[in-house]
Amino acid sequence: MRILLVEDDKGIVRFVRKGLQENSFSVDVAVDGEEGLASVLRMKYDLVILDILLPKIDGREVMKKIRSANIQTPVIFLTAKDSES
Repeated sequence: MRILLVEDDKGIVRFVRKGLQENSFSVDVAVDGEEGLASVLRMKYDLVILDILLPKIDGREVMKKIRSANIQTPVIFLTAKDSES
């Protein structure tokens, strides 16, 4: 399974990537919204793990652009925010 992790916090990237790789997942990393969107448009992923608060393009906008490109890859939002709003 190929996963794209879109996250700008290096500590979170290390932690999440390590856990996924230890469970035999292939993990690509993008550190901002533009890079994440470009990766999704270029490669086929089985899952995208997407931070909401990203540099350049925020996670919500990345999600809108992914869906408007008719890409139906499952997306999990990962964020350090403490509320849904």
